[in-house]
Order: sequence, then C-alpha cells, then structure tokens
Amino acid sequence: MPELFRSKPDTLVVALSDREEILGELRRALASADDAERPGLGRAIALVEAVPSRSEAELRGLWARERIASTGFPLADLKPDSIAAVRALRKAEPGLRLVQALALTKLAAAPDAQQA
Repeated sequence: MPELFRSKPDTLVVALSDREEILGELRRALASADDAERPGLGRAIALVEAVPSRSEAELRGLWARERIASTGFPLADLKPDSIAAVRALRKAEPGLRLVQALALTKLAAAPDAQQA
C-alpha cells in the first residue's frame, strides 16, 4: 500500500513513568548508604512513595492539560468537548492530528487530570 494511504498511529504522545525505577535506585542507594546519607535517602523514598502511581491515560491527560494551559487557555473552561481547548492544544503541539487532539483534550478534562 502506498505510504500516502497508510493511516498514522493515533498515539503520538507516549507516557513514561520512571517511578518504580527511581524507587529501586533509591532503595539500592539506601542499602549501601552511610549514617549521614540515610535520613535524606529515607525521606526521598517516602516522597516518591507518596506520589500516586498513575495510569498511562492519566499521564497523557496531565501532559495535555499542561500543554493546553501553556497557551493561556483558562483551565476552568476546560471541557471534554471544548473546541477552543482542542485548538489550544494543537497550537501548543502543531504535530497533533485532530483526532489525537480530541482524545487528549478528553483526557485533560477528566477528573484524574484535574486533581493533579
């Protein structure tokens, strides 16, 4: 099939979360730490553990929300079907296709993204 007629993937934004890797590194550092380093590393572990683990959809929604806000769009007006929010997201990220911007705007307006 010619390249022209192939559909592009709908996922342009890939959510990455290194939370578990960071916790593992901190725990390994704590295991070999001297007495002076232990309190700081213990506090760092507690802080990372206090941050809730998020799903890929939540992370993508948070990213989209930040990108929409970067254009000056008032987040209080963010609704899942907001055409103005979709425009704002595409302004911030011109490489997004319309279908991608629509999906990301819905994720950005979800309650999980609003609570961050």
